[in-house]
Amino acid sequence: MLDRPYEAYVYAYPHKTAYRPLDPKPLLADIWHGEPRHALSFYTHIPFCEVRCGFCNLFTRTGAPASLTENYLDALERQAVAVRAALDASGPEPHFANAAIGGGTPTYLSPDELSRLFDIASKVMGVGLGTIPLSVEASPATATPDRLAVLAERGTTRLSLGVQSFDDGEARSAVRPQKPADVFAALDAIRAAEIPVLNIDLIYGIEGQSRDSWLASLATALRWTPEEIYLYPLYVRPLTGLGRLNLDRDAAWDTQRLGLYRASRDFLRDHGYEQVSMRMFRRLDAPVIEGGEDYACQTDGMIGLGCGARSYTASLHYSFDYAVSASEVRGIIDDYVGTEDFSRAEVGIHLDQDEQDRRFLIQSLLQAEGMEPSPPCEPFGAELERLAARGFLEVTPDHRIRLTAEGLAWSDAIGPLFFSEPVRAAMRAYDLK
Repeated sequence: MLDRPYEAYVYAYPHKTAYRPLDPKPLLADIWHGEPRHALSFYTHIPFCEVRCGFCNLFTRTGAPASLTENYLDALERQAVAVRAALDASGPEPHFANAAIGGGTPTYLSPDELSRLFDIASKVMGVGLGTIPLSVEASPATATPDRLAVLAERGTTRLSLGVQSFDDGEARSAVRPQKPADVFAALDAIRAAEIPVLNIDLIYGIEGQSRDSWLASLATALRWTPEEIYLYPLYVRPLTGLGRLNLDRDAAWDTQRLGLYRASRDFLRDHGYEQVSMRMFRRLDAPVIEGGEDYACQTDGMIGLGCGARSYTASLHYSFDYAVSASEVRGIIDDYVGTEDFSRAEVGIHLDQDEQDRRFLIQSLLQAEGMEPSPPCEPFGAELERLAARGFLEVTPDHRIRLTAEGLAWSDAIGPLFFSEPVRAAMRAYDLK
């Protein structure tokens, strides 16, 4: 722990590789009975992409025919009906504070399919689209004016575009086939659609990338004055295109990535952006989207639809099976499409109080604003002292605990520091396919 800066991107805790088949499979109505529902997050997963990037280990398949996407939406609607019935049977009216559609690439769907997806969210689930923050992910090839028109009309407030690099050679190294002209056209179309918040994803640590080429990508991104920019360190993960190349990745690569990160952090700060987390940078004058302020990811629940989506209650996280390889992903999608009864949770993990405290601490501490000292911190005093001794943690004048600038740079090592041993053991034992 804390020997190298890049152990794992902790976007959720516990990771899906710690999930196991639930036995018995609990009814959704029982899972959500008594759970707070005044501020829920709503997430929909679309597991389709036109191509699979070399670094990608997300749950997605390529080349899906129109018949499959139609059948997938049929299954998604069956699941939505079951989930909404379970919510109605187990407590008061749910309130959704925000919504997101990810993948995969949601805009792989046609404009008509996107309209149907929004209808499922609003008419079946009761999500107040147009009144809450709604984020949608897209790729340059699918961010077309006709699709963007549907997104804008149905209340999308944030569009996240995966660019990764504006350098043609770097894109090829990342096994991401795209042309700069196509990326530029997509960004122009997004701005023309007048979606309030544009986010651009970029990756550092690509083979052949230099400090100059990395900063050139950032400078190019700023031509569209994005409200947000996410900066991701490249990871080479098992079963991915880059993972199969057996590239030699050592401490020198860590040093390169850290150097690129620091250069981009300073560059964005000098160009009017504030740091929200290790990855997220927000333009200082970016608009504030109303409606989602009452949701806290550390404590509030989430409803997920789709075969790659997670759902959270305080004590149970659940989803469907997880895989990376193309054949396994196809099998899971086929099983999902063929499912008629979505009334029970299939795969998941129960969280006792210790695991809930770890999750709260991880998701709070990795934000630049830090957190107030609270009961979840108390069992982890030794770890927090260790971070402070390394210069990674500080106490602000108003007594908040937060990561220092260097601590944020080491977020991908600090997050895993708080994983429990049972979760680590489950992740190690997972048979990734």
